Amino acid sequence: MSLFNVFNITGSGMSAQSVRLNTTASNIANADSVSSSIDQTYRARHPVFAAAMQEAAAGQNSQRESVGVQVLGVVESNKPLNIEYAPEHPMADNEGYIYKPNVNVIEEMTNMISASRSYQTNVQLAESAKNMLNKTLMLGQR
Repeated sequence: MSLFNVFNITGSGMSAQSVRLNTTASNIANADSVSSSIDQTYRARHPVFAAAMQEAAAGQNSQRESVGVQVLGVVESNKPLNIEYAPEHPMADNEGYIYKPNVNVIEEMTNMISASRSYQTNVQLAESAKNMLNKTLMLGQR
């Protein structure tokens, strides 16, 4: 595997973790929202990742090529919503219930820390590959 492939791998990893950070931030931002119906209530969203195996399978001479990360999409959580009886709330439905998102803020903060560290690791790997390429080029100057 070439050092140039490292940039493709780390780039796809950083892009995937960026999507993860954005969906986590959206979940946290909407954690305290309230709705008067189940259909209008915000649901937690999570990205779905996969290894980009199609590109690796199309490699030449059956050599294993670099495999990056692919974002397949963002799905809504199927956990039940938080339903609260609050007849005095202005958003309460006819029966006195309000509906809150199924967002667990502690879980989302954990996801945010994990995504941030993964992003940071990919940046460090790209920096290391860049340094190795620079040192390789310096060999030709002597």
